[in-house]
Amino acid sequence: MAESNKWAPSDMLEPIKRFLDGDLAVTPTIKVEQFQDGTTLVVRAEVPGIDPDKDVDVSVSDGMLHIKAEREEKSEHKGKAGYRSEFRYGSFTRSITLPAGAREEDITATYKDGILEVCAPAPVPPTAESGRKIRIDHG
Repeated sequence: MAESNKWAPSDMLEPIKRFLDGDLAVTPTIKVEQFQDGTTLVVRAEVPGIDPDKDVDVSVSDGMLHIKAEREEKSEHKGKAGYRSEFRYGSFTRSITLPAGAREEDITATYKDGILEVCAPAPVPPTAESGRKIRIDHG
């Protein structure tokens, strides 16, 4: 008669798999890509499987953009060999420096297909051509 609680070599791989999945007690961050589109900073954050209305907080303070997300994932596996239930919880944060002159009221955020996109426009810096030439008087 075989024991159902017998150790299997694949049990050793579970902690490695959890580490690679980001499940260990390391301060996790959100994967982002950021780039300039003209004078607008665009930040795209990978946050799949969450409800952006309940689980994501986007805020600005001291010239920094802060993105926080909470994730709760549950999975159940039922089979002939038994039942297994797994829960994964996580809190993720990321802070990014805003461009000089970016105004909080101009920042927008959208969420689609697991990607949060935040756009932070900055004012156009004046160019030499847009300035007024000052006349020099000879005295």
